[in-house]
Amino acid sequence: MKKILIVEDHIDIRKLLKMTLEFDDFEIHEAATGDAGWLLACELQPDIVLLDVMMPGTLNGLDVCRRIKSDPGMRHTKVIMLTARVQSSDKEAGFAAGVDDYLMKPFSTLQVLETIYRMEASQ
Repeated sequence: MKKILIVEDHIDIRKLLKMTLEFDDFEIHEAATGDAGWLLACELQPDIVLLDVMMPGTLNGLDVCRRIKSDPGMRHTKVIMLTARVQSSDKEAGFAAGVDDYLMKPFSTLQVLETIYRMEASQ
């Protein structure tokens, strides 16, 4: 069973993602801040992280992504950025931080699922 960590400060978006993913064979975990997301990622070593960029706390999504990608224990972890930051410079910053894919808000749940399935197939 694949472990998915949702790191998103908006509870409604977390709920929507969780409800979407519950219909498949995923173990789902949630965090509301970058700091909590990083701690959970270290503990769980998830297969996929759905990560917002702008969140409260000391770590934003780019910081969390950089930490995940630099951790030898999480080399297998795929990071999908889900963000309202839509400028090309924001997207470039995401890929420079190591994200595997970048979905802009508002996104459809179908987009998220297709991206997850594509990531699973490439592992």
